[in-house]
Amino acid sequence: MKRLYRSSLIILSTAIIAACGTFGKDVDETKDWTATQLYDAARESVRGSEWKSARRYLAAVESRNPYSSYAQQALIDLAYVNWKDNEPEQATTVINRFLSLYPNHPGTDYMLYLKGMVTFTPPSAFLSSYTGQDPSERDPKGLRQSYAAFKELVERYPESRYANDARQRLIWLVSTIADNEANVAQYYYSRQAYIAAINRSQTILREFSGVQAAERALFIMMKSYEALDMPDQATDAKRILDQNFPDSKYYKYGLEGPRSWTDWFSPRSWFR
Repeated sequence: MKRLYRSSLIILSTAIIAACGTFGKDVDETKDWTATQLYDAARESVRGSEWKSARRYLAAVESRNPYSSYAQQALIDLAYVNWKDNEPEQATTVINRFLSLYPNHPGTDYMLYLKGMVTFTPPSAFLSSYTGQDPSERDPKGLRQSYAAFKELVERYPESRYANDARQRLIWLVSTIADNEANVAQYYYSRQAYIAAINRSQTILREFSGVQAAERALFIMMKSYEALDMPDQATDAKRILDQNFPDSKYYKYGLEGPRSWTDWFSPRSWFR
């Protein structure tokens, strides 16, 4: 009897453990869904801004139907979902994967546009005026990534529906990146690192044509050459500055520029 009781207890315990394991597992309600059903569910989640569920459905579409048209579209939508869900690194990873797998896909122009948008930092008049932070004072890595993506888009797909918007963003990006280079050049000049200041200024003149930052770059070059006791080079820089900016404000105000009464409302001016 004891042996029978012990055997029954073991069998019962095993059954209970097995049942617990079964109930503890998440049931995948999509396991028998078709690609169409998965994709429709993903689109519905996107429309409701339910990014987590959209991501799950799209991942299932791609993993269960690799290299199909559904998988290709799922990657496009997954990049968008990651961007909207404030996951720029994941979005960029998906975009790069798509461009590697399907370089000639009809949606390549959109993916390049989205890649530019992921790291694009738009100007904000309100925030800039209140905080005093200019986009050119931020880390330029993201701006350069946006520039590269938008530039590739307009060069490869000049007639794309996204090309005109990309061109407008490129204008702002070129100006902002050049301003960032000028900020770095001015920083080096203020630290008496005159050679570094000259090199940064030359980068602006060489890589960015027609930008306002060229005025500051030329002035920094002129002053740096003067500090290095290189009068011929300083004269050349001044000549080019006068030709392109005959009424340069830097002659009158220097690199700091004129102070406005609105500066007192900018937090960055409180500790000058």
